[in-house]
Parts: sequence; C-alpha cells; structure tokens
Amino acid sequence: MIPEAITTQSQETAEFSTALQRVDFLDILIVLAKGRNFILWFTFGVTFLTAIYVFLLPNQYTAETVVMPPAGNSSLASTLMNQMGEGALASVAGLGIKNSGEMYASLFRTRTVEYAVIRRFGLMERYKTKNMSDARGNFEKRASVSAGIKDGLLRIAVRDTDPKMAADIANGYVEEFHKLSSSLAITEASQRRLFFQQQLSDAAGNLASAEDAMKHTQQTTGVLEIDSQAKSLIESAAMLRAQVTAKQVQIQGLSSYATDNNPEMVTAHRQLAELQAQLAKLGGSEQDLDPLVVPKGKAPEASMEYIKSYREMKFNETLYDLIAKQFEVAKLDEARQGVIIQVADRATPPDKKSGPHRFVILLLFFVMGFVLSCALVLARNAWTSVTQDGEKSAKLAALKQGLFGRK
Repeated sequence: MIPEAITTQSQETAEFSTALQRVDFLDILIVLAKGRNFILWFTFGVTFLTAIYVFLLPNQYTAETVVMPPAGNSSLASTLMNQMGEGALASVAGLGIKNSGEMYASLFRTRTVEYAVIRRFGLMERYKTKNMSDARGNFEKRASVSAGIKDGLLRIAVRDTDPKMAADIANGYVEEFHKLSSSLAITEASQRRLFFQQQLSDAAGNLASAEDAMKHTQQTTGVLEIDSQAKSLIESAAMLRAQVTAKQVQIQGLSSYATDNNPEMVTAHRQLAELQAQLAKLGGSEQDLDPLVVPKGKAPEASMEYIKSYREMKFNETLYDLIAKQFEVAKLDEARQGVIIQVADRATPPDKKSGPHRFVILLLFFVMGFVLSCALVLARNAWTSVTQDGEKSAKLAALKQGLFGRK
C-alpha cells in the first residue's frame, strides 16, 4: 500500500509540474496589458474612495498611565518577626502569594471595573451602544492593559478622539480599579491579616474550651497546683509543640506552590525535624505529651488528670499569644502598604495623534485594488475562453442544467 501511495503522489507532482510548464506567463502579461484600462480605473477608483473614507476619519489620541504593582517581599512583618525571633510563624503568613503583573492586568479587565468606567464617563452614549455588553466590547477595543516583562510596570492606554477624554478615562480606569482592590485582599499584608484573623478566632475558641476543661478538672479532682518542676516542663513542651504546629502549617502552605526540592521547602523540613527532635528529648510528641509530664507511678490519678488539662491549656494559650502577635503585625503592615498600586506616571492629554495611519491604509488598499483588478481581468479572459470553446461550453451547459434544472 505504501509504494502505491508514493507512486500516486509522484504522478500528481509530475502532472502539476507539467501544468505549470503549460502556463505561459507572457500570455498572462498580454491579457493584463489588454485590460490595463480596467486595471488602472479600478485601482484608481478603490484608492480614491478609500482616500475619501480615510480623510473623513477623526484623529485618534492615546493617553497612557503607568502604575507600579506592590512589591511582594517588602513587608514590615518579616522585619519585626526577625527581631522577635518568631520566624516559624512569620513565614506562615505568605502562603505562596505571588504579585504577578498579569494578575493585576486581568483584574483591570474584570466586568466590575470596566462597567464602572463606562457608567462614570457615559461611554454607552459616546459609543452609541444600546447595552452595557456592547459598550464594554467597544471600550476593550480602545483600552489596553499590559504588564511589562522586564520592569514589571502596568501600562494602561486608552484611545479616543478627544485627547482630554482619553487622559481622563485612563486615569479614571486606575481610580475605579482602586475601588475594587480596596475590597479584595490581594496584597501580601492583606492575605496575612485575613489568615491570622481566622487562625486567631480558632485559637481563641480552643483556648476557651481548654480553660473550661481546666476549671472542670480542678472542681472534680480538687487539685489546684502542681510542683514547679513539672510546671516548667509542661510550659517548655507547650512552646515546642506550638512551634511544631506552626512549622507544619508553613509546610502545608509551601506545598501549594513549591516542590520538595525547593530550597525554602527543604529548610522548612529541616527546621521541623529539629523541633520534633527537641520535643522528643522531653519524651513526648506534638500529639502525646503524657510521658514527659512526670515520671510514671509518682503521681496519683487525680494529679495526672490535672496535668493533662493544664498541658492543653498552656499549649492553646501559647499558640494564641503567637498568633495574636502575628495578627497585630499584619495589621500594621497592611496599613503601611495602603493602596494596592501606585501611579508612577499619570496620564495627560496627548499632543500628537496616534491614528489613523492614513498613508499606510491608502497604500494597502491601492495594492489590494491592483491585485483584485488583475484577478478580475484574468477571470474575465478565462470565462471568455470557456464560452468560446465548444467542448467546454457544452460542459458548462450541462453544469447549469444540473444545478438549476435548465439549459
């Protein structure tokens, strides 16, 4: 089968080459020369009509605003956490947030922002549209949002027939985006604040439950205090257990965007192993601390119940304190960052038009008119040849009869 296919393809190639050899380009030039008047007048007519249309088009002006997205790694929280020595929870808050210019460009293109711009500047009437969807389509044709690959800046360009209106819409576009971004937690500080706000609420609930359990244990067992050595041991274990929990949360957050070979992930796993080793030296784990509280057999059952309740209360109390500090720092960081983006270059009314490029349009339509006129001359000559050829004329009549049912 394959050799036959190759043979058929070779035959078709040979037939095509033979057909090309039959084409006499001199004959084509002769046909075009005979139809030169039609070609000239057709090309001139297309160019003339295009010139009238092009010169009736109003000038277009493009105004551009340059804005700078927030830097993702510059945070007050990371600085304060290094000073407080609480890196375990400080690094949890980031959760793999990436300040991508493409993300901000997409947010500019949301329906909420664009509809707000259309209403603010009355673009439905300006674009002569009957509904918001059509106005939005026209607006997106005249406005562009691009993220710089090298500098990371966002450039918002708006085109309009009025230079002042173009500048006003470009600046208003940014202002409407600010209104949207104020309700979205898309900065690192905002994400961190929301994260710790939720964790603080959970920790407060757990602490309240642990305190209630502690009171119930005191009332049922009658034990009100334990010796200082056991108390110190429990508090140390509670601190280590809280740090282990925080590090596990950090690793869970890293796993959403980083692989196991990521340097930050490797460091987090190593730190978790070190914390678990320290906890193991005390004789317990993050889930079970019974072996470390007091030597077995040296405390009555009532005291053991009291120690368990005290252990859980101290763990939740420590975790609550750590998260509360992070929550306060995140609020300070969010207040420092303020707005989502900063305007680096505010749009001003352009003093030079950006379009239309009349000469380019004229040249394009001149070439298109010339090519189309040549094709029409060749087609007319081919039709004449067909009608004058008896055999081809008979075939054409048969085709008409087959298509239209008449001769």
